[in-house]
Amino acid sequence: MIKAVLFDMFETLVTLFEGRTYFGENIASDVGADPQEFRKEWHAIEHDRSTGVLTIEEGLELVLKKLGIYSEEKVRLAAAKRREALGDTFNAIPDDSLRLLEKLKEEGFKTGLITNTFSDERDMIRACPLFGYFDEAMISFEQGICKPDPEIYKRMMTSLNVSAEECLYVGDGGSKELYAARELGMSAVQAAWFREMAFEPHVPCYRLDEFLQAFTQLEILDIIGRINDEK
Repeated sequence: MIKAVLFDMFETLVTLFEGRTYFGENIASDVGADPQEFRKEWHAIEHDRSTGVLTIEEGLELVLKKLGIYSEEKVRLAAAKRREALGDTFNAIPDDSLRLLEKLKEEGFKTGLITNTFSDERDMIRACPLFGYFDEAMISFEQGICKPDPEIYKRMMTSLNVSAEECLYVGDGGSKELYAARELGMSAVQAAWFREMAFEPHVPCYRLDEFLQAFTQLEILDIIGRINDEK
């Protein structure tokens, strides 16, 4: 019996492909870096940026110094443009994402957030209207671990006082999150409603046919009903 619904954030409840986008190649252009060299160094510190070792500003400073093009102004510019793009994301929270969370709370389900998130994204998440609907949030930047590490899922289950079999995990599939959830014994659904908005080379995850597919947020309610009817 499903008692808790656990969500990814990006490309699940909100999308980074709404409004202005600001990815590695955009940063490289603004700071005068070779895109390939910047991408290599930026990706090399992704884990540290995701687990609270480095803030966005600290990560930018580290990379730009390594590339020999550091200035405080460049760090401020890139960090500000990231926040502007994130503002577009969180100013465009779909009504159906809010309705889904509202409905789950009305029906007595526990809800949780498990997200791999950098410092600026963490700040936006905590300030956004979605955040108040979660009974618990496991944010990688705060937890010091990332999906698909099973520990972050286990921490959520402990906090919500539920077993894996009582959890439905909903995510777009990036970071092998659905596989990790399933291996722990959770039901897992791939969120597909933002899929067509993504563009190369930034597609977080392609369709995974071995998982249930949901093409609208509110379809999650029907999936919960079917799972519970089968149990």
